Amino acid sequence: MGAVATTDAAPVTPRPRSESLPAGRRRPALARATPYLLIAPACLVLAGVLGYPLLNMVAVSLQRYGLGQLIAHRGNFIGLGNYTSLARDPQFWGVVLRSLAFTAVVVSVTVALATLIALLLERMSRPMRMLLTGGLVLVWATPVIVAVDLWQWMFDYEFGVVNWLLTFLRLGNFIHHNWYARPIEGFTVIAIVVIWGALPFAAITLFAGLSQVPSELVESAEVDGASGFQVFRNITVPILRPIFLIVTSLSIIWDFEVFIQPYVLLNARPSGPFMTMAVFMYVESFRVSQYGLGSAIAVVTVALLLAASFYYVRQMVELAEAPA
Repeated sequence: MGAVATTDAAPVTPRPRSESLPAGRRRPALARATPYLLIAPACLVLAGVLGYPLLNMVAVSLQRYGLGQLIAHRGNFIGLGNYTSLARDPQFWGVVLRSLAFTAVVVSVTVALATLIALLLERMSRPMRMLLTGGLVLVWATPVIVAVDLWQWMFDYEFGVVNWLLTFLRLGNFIHHNWYARPIEGFTVIAIVVIWGALPFAAITLFAGLSQVPSELVESAEVDGASGFQVFRNITVPILRPIFLIVTSLSIIWDFEVFIQPYVLLNARPSGPFMTMAVFMYVESFRVSQYGLGSAIAVVTVALLLAASFYYVRQMVELAEAPA
């Protein structure tokens, strides 16, 4: 009888659990802390670049800080005196209401026109789309001060091409027409210039969002007999809602604090009816040399922008946290 060969198996050494468990416990904590560690440097830079100026602005707004105090590098603390002066100033409340109305009109028109341009880009041929996109980028890349100066010449009282063109088209007698003689016409010109400069960003952003709309949903809706407007309202708008919120919130911030357009169009001499929050703050700070009052206007501007943007920020956070 042959001998049966046997092979002895090597003993298996169990992995020590005492060392793996603490590491396992540490990994979730480290994973939770990683996003905060990555964003900490950016937060520190923002705190230094934005935090100190904001705190200094609030501190100056609580002082009587005129030209004499600027020379002495020392203001007189008056508490909420500057804010009380603003609350009792009818011109300030007129500027606030004017800025709110101007922002509402400009933002609404900008978003509406940008949506139409984005839908037009989606339906264009590739060469025409590249041509129009290039034109939008060119407008966006033009320095604001250069663009506003060109618009100022176009609406010039004596040599403006707009007056000549409207007269040539027999839309009225616009020879030597002063567009800034009446506030409604002047703000119309300012709004046109602001909308012209804001359209490229909004239109290109919305056009990029349209590429995220699934074509299967659009085709299914069209097969079921949905019209183009129904497809846009029930499919496109819900999908683009986060982008609409971003574009709208940024437009509110940019348009509410508009300064260069009214200041340059009015030859650096904006009068009361053309005052916006930024122009009013500049006049009080650097023409009247009331830096404390100007800082108070800036603080109120920041507070109004935060209040207006809070709704959109909350909507974006809710959309981000909503289950897919």
